[in-house]
Amino acid sequence: MSMAETMNQRVLAQTPSDIRTFNADVARIDGIVRLTLGEPDFPTPEHVKQAAIRAIQSDQSHYLPSRGLLALRQAASDFLRSKYGTAYDPETQLIVTTGATGGIYSSLTAMLNPGDTVFIPTPIFPLYIPISQLAGGQVVCIDTSQDGFVLTPERLEAAIAQHPDTAKVLVLSFPVNPTGVTYSRQLLEDLAQVARRHGLFVLSDEIYAELTYSGKHVSMGEILPEQTVVLSGVSKSHAMTGWRIGIAAGPAPMINEIAKVSEFSVTCSTTVAQYAALEAYAHGLDDAEPMRQAYRQRRDFMVQALRQVGLEVANPQGAFYLFIKLPGQMADSWKFAYDLAQQAKVALIPGASFAAGGEGHIRLSYAASMDDLQTAAGRIAQFMAQH
Repeated sequence: MSMAETMNQRVLAQTPSDIRTFNADVARIDGIVRLTLGEPDFPTPEHVKQAAIRAIQSDQSHYLPSRGLLALRQAASDFLRSKYGTAYDPETQLIVTTGATGGIYSSLTAMLNPGDTVFIPTPIFPLYIPISQLAGGQVVCIDTSQDGFVLTPERLEAAIAQHPDTAKVLVLSFPVNPTGVTYSRQLLEDLAQVARRHGLFVLSDEIYAELTYSGKHVSMGEILPEQTVVLSGVSKSHAMTGWRIGIAAGPAPMINEIAKVSEFSVTCSTTVAQYAALEAYAHGLDDAEPMRQAYRQRRDFMVQALRQVGLEVANPQGAFYLFIKLPGQMADSWKFAYDLAQQAKVALIPGASFAAGGEGHIRLSYAASMDDLQTAAGRIAQFMAQH
């Protein structure tokens, strides 16, 4: 047996991210337009950058409490309350994580015992699946492609009925990556009833909440606060993906355990980035608004352009993605993605990367300039005409 084969079997069973692997592959193509990653193309707001500079100049270069800077936790709690009506005690019910990804890892690790079942509505950003499996969880994907890409209480009940003794966690993420759809208050209330009935923890990743285009975002933390951990952060709302500051908020007993995992894995998030996030939450309440307006314009342009060439697109109500249905004869999403990249020099992510219900689709990120989107639209139209 090789040295590698003696490593942790749960880790050995995982493969690197399809999304990042594909993005790196096609980046080598000269002149390609990449509409692949969920990366805002806007700069971090100037007042946030200046706050980080002031923190550096005042020697804010030491460890912070493992739960995060208290002033940041207070500002984040106030932000979430004003935007979504949630109520979190910044001392006991909210911690700072290393991006929302750090919140996903710490939360699922703290929630799961080996053999516990995690219900994940798909298509979805795939990271929840390997993290659940690394913690020993049993993942059950619930295909939502026949229900407008949202989880219905009936499908959740049916999935729980198949695993009644091990049902533990429901993962929700909305607005949804990759489809752009979101959840109504009524649907969340219906799902909350199921979660209460079965004692499910809910991990509600709401990182795209500020990029909601149809109505106001409703948080599961308002509807089911006693069983829900809400993940948030400044990555998408303030164009701060590289600063790596997320928030996990929920009942104090759950947050206490999640905080342990976060402390054991990262000690604390970067000090300067926390001071920048404090400024973002405290004085950037509406920093997302100009970005949201620009994204809406880009969404409308791309939806119209794609529909003109006969492609079906899920109705995107938030985030910055389009989930495009491929024609039957072109439904192999990996083949379509590589053909499009090589022949038309446009890179989109294969729908198969997003688990059950994703195959037969392809994801486009419109977090890109209008120039790039117009170029891509023209190339896609030409590619479709040729095929």
